[in-house]
Amino acid sequence: QLQASGGGLVQPGGSLRLSCAASGFTFRDYAIGWFRQAPGKEREGISCISSLSDNTFYANSVKGRFTISRDVAKKTVYLQMNSLRPEDTAVYYCAIGGLMLLTTAQAMGVMDEDYSDYWGQGTLVTVSS
Repeated sequence: QLQASGGGLVQPGGSLRLSCAASGFTFRDYAIGWFRQAPGKEREGISCISSLSDNTFYANSVKGRFTISRDVAKKTVYLQMNSLRPEDTAVYYCAIGGLMLLTTAQAMGVMDEDYSDYWGQGTLVTVSS
């Protein structure tokens, strides 16, 4: 089970930290990713991290503003979001899959949600003044 939290309303330029807590998984040989879906748009993979290392992926849309990290002991992955923009408004989802979720993203430049096996419920992030 994946539990995402931390969403809310923030002004442009502000920050939020999302959390994704995993239970029932062994944090080995997995990749954990964050996706988001804005109203009227397709779901977009934005960041991913390996359970085994600090190997990460960021979509161009968030690179330099968002930082993904993990706490293996707490089985939790975080997404620190800085310099938020109105276009970051979306429902954010975390997902867990095999390492292919990360390696294919690094190779192709795009996260493929087909490599995600389990999904958490979404958490809404609204960036507005």
